[in-house]
Amino acid sequence: QEAQERAVGISVYVQPHVPGFRCIVKQRYTDFLVNEILPNGEVQHLTELASGGDRKRKRESDGQDGNKKQRSEIETHVEAAPAKTKVESAPEPKPTVNGAAAKATRDAAVASISAEDVAVLKGIFDDRTVDGIVQLYADVVAYPDRKPRDHASIKSEPLLEKSKRTEAHMCVRRIFQSKLETTTIQSQDQQSGPPTIISIRAAPAKVAAPPSTKGDNRDQQKVDRQRGRQNWAELGGEYLHFTLYKENKDTMEVLNFLGAQLKMHIKHFSFAGTKDRRGVTVQRVAIHRVLRQRIEQLNKMARGRSWRLGGPWEYRPEGLELGMLSGNEFLLTLRDAEFDGEDSSWDMSRRLEHARTVAQDAADSLATNGYLNYYGLQRFGSYKTGTHVAGMRMLKGDLKGAVDAILAYDESLLQENQDSGPQGDGASKRNVPQEDVDRATAIHQFSKNGNSGTALRLLPMRFAAERGMITHLGKRDRGTNTRPNENDFQGALMQIQRNLRLMYVHAYQSFIWNTVVGKRWELFGNSVVEGDLVVVGEKEKAEGQPAAAPATKQELDENGEPVIHPSASTGGYSESATTEIEDPYVRARPLSKEEAESGRFTVFDIVLPLPGYDVVYPSNDIGKFMETFMASEEGGDIDPHNMRRGWKDISLSGGYRKIMSRPLGNGAEVVDVKAYSDENEQMVETDLEKLGGSGVQATKHEGNGDAAIHQDRIAVVLKLQLGSSQYATMALRELTKGGATGYTPQYSVANR
Repeated sequence: QEAQERAVGISVYVQPHVPGFRCIVKQRYTDFLVNEILPNGEVQHLTELASGGDRKRKRESDGQDGNKKQRSEIETHVEAAPAKTKVESAPEPKPTVNGAAAKATRDAAVASISAEDVAVLKGIFDDRTVDGIVQLYADVVAYPDRKPRDHASIKSEPLLEKSKRTEAHMCVRRIFQSKLETTTIQSQDQQSGPPTIISIRAAPAKVAAPPSTKGDNRDQQKVDRQRGRQNWAELGGEYLHFTLYKENKDTMEVLNFLGAQLKMHIKHFSFAGTKDRRGVTVQRVAIHRVLRQRIEQLNKMARGRSWRLGGPWEYRPEGLELGMLSGNEFLLTLRDAEFDGEDSSWDMSRRLEHARTVAQDAADSLATNGYLNYYGLQRFGSYKTGTHVAGMRMLKGDLKGAVDAILAYDESLLQENQDSGPQGDGASKRNVPQEDVDRATAIHQFSKNGNSGTALRLLPMRFAAERGMITHLGKRDRGTNTRPNENDFQGALMQIQRNLRLMYVHAYQSFIWNTVVGKRWELFGNSVVEGDLVVVGEKEKAEGQPAAAPATKQELDENGEPVIHPSASTGGYSESATTEIEDPYVRARPLSKEEAESGRFTVFDIVLPLPGYDVVYPSNDIGKFMETFMASEEGGDIDPHNMRRGWKDISLSGGYRKIMSRPLGNGAEVVDVKAYSDENEQMVETDLEKLGGSGVQATKHEGNGDAAIHQDRIAVVLKLQLGSSQYATMALRELTKGGATGYTPQYSVANR
């Protein structure tokens, strides 16, 4: 891991003399708990998880109010088939209707239709159709609790004139007060041309609109739309905000599933930031024009405990946008912790005492001195060639090299794929995912013979970038049996989704930034020197000027992370510590010698630029080093003052990022240091377990007594809050001095 970090510029510690320790991160996904921190500083937790009984009682108490809220989701479309929505609900008993009363109601409904209206209908439809429509209307009025599908539908004779069909829709709507709906359908005998038959049936349950005296359908639609807006306004807004709890799932994976169940596009969901897959995470999600009851019902479809939807529930007039959070709170279980200075003669009680001392000293140092705000390894991909290499080659104009970098693979995976038979022991010993083996095999096959069909059959679907490029480069002309796109490397790169494509050039910027920030710390440490950059206006606002409203626009990277994150306070939450810069176009300026020596600025105020055509560079030795490094072979032989490109997607404007970070709020807190023996023992409760009362018992072993005899391992439970642009892995790196390593699972075993 240290070699991987050095390859992307991660090399320096802020306090190398403070001892760290060795540990394993994310051995179980319940070892990594993440709760979103809202803009007001509140840590979001899962609450108000409704049960089926709660929903039933709510329906009973709400009565007709619930139906009024639901009708805002229903829109009537003229000459369009109504959408079929499948709603899961318990069957409700239908009230019985007295036969005599029903007959009287039917007769009254028929009598309510004036002779003039009957004449209008007969001027459009034949007598048989008119009689059927009138009887259908009478049934709808007499049996209001029946569902539309329980009533008959009426089909007219073909109406060849469009004006007649339009008049039919308008008249049925007006005369029967929207209790009936009409659609235009194709005749079974008609093979082509527009549909000409009018289908009349009972309308879905809704409050009938008053009859229009003008007969203007557009006016009535306007009334319906206004009624819908008013209903959402009464609730609080068109966006329902709720809490998504997930275990070992990607944010997009869960939202795509929810969208499929609701028959809605993923664009109707919004959120402030994506969360790690391997972990238990809690975050806010907003959805447009969906009622709480529908979201609650989706909990029935949650398999096991993989995800839940719960409160706080809130209707608001706006949704969420990437970056609309202050950060995240992490509750981390660091397993198999080993500490220097232990004596082999110590019992567990002494070992735990020593472990707590070392861990707490490291946490206190992290809270006070902070850590370099490096971009973490996840920024640079997980394959043989880092994403920054592809970005570097794109910026140099070497598009073939960029394609080769994205399609690079580790040849050792090929041999492993050949050695691992489906019935042999190889699969149980494999220490890489099968999908990575399949990816390497697919790309290898394509590079050998250019056969995209074979490669695409082997390539797992989740590798969208590789799939798009192979499809484009391998396309064959059937007439000539050649590959016309074989050398169209820009076309191949254009097959990658834009946000993913930008990730490569942003990774190059991150690589340069990491390298430069390490050099700055080596040269100047925590001193502020002439030529260092600070954000224009930020210090003035922090020193007492009224805090402005958060920026309406913000420079975000592809993960939705603000490039600038104001320095965190070591005290409690404060508005000035987390509010984004007011100016949507952040500017920086160099400090003069007098400002640098005044003591007014600290290292937590200093920013470094991400290379681009719209940034300034430090006017000191760091600025010169940045130019020299970028001009070197390792840096890509790129001029930082010439970052415009003809290809707009890779023409980078740049940005700024604070060189130092430290935990928000109360810093880093060692919650517990405990002994254990079973690697599957869960150390902390999740939000779902706390809410359901079925969580684990967090027992503390003191190291004496029978319970601790065989407990020979130590776990450290750590809590810390980080800003939205900070990497937890980099905070752990400083805390443990590089001793924290990610868990490598055996992929034949399911680890929770």
